[in-house]
Amino acid sequence: MSADPAASFRAAAEAAQVAAGIIAARHRGDLASADALLEGLSDAQRAAGCLLLAELAVTLLARYEDRPPDTVAAELSLHIAAHAPATPDQRQ
Repeated sequence: MSADPAASFRAAAEAAQVAAGIIAARHRGDLASADALLEGLSDAQRAAGCLLLAELAVTLLARYEDRPPDTVAAELSLHIAAHAPATPDQRQ
């Protein structure tokens, strides 16, 4: 990512669009396209894009539910913790 904040944001926004495309492809069952899109991003791009996409999603959900974004994010975090296996070998 660039030292220029505007360029960094543009790069993150582009990566977020790719991340949204990955999610859309997975939901329509097109795993090959999802994998191809994912492979096209570096680890840094994945992190920046997914962080921006998550921020936007939490903000939209908070507005929809008329709740503070930090409350929505905390609830999502608790939901993930409650439903994620402690180790990769545990299946629920």
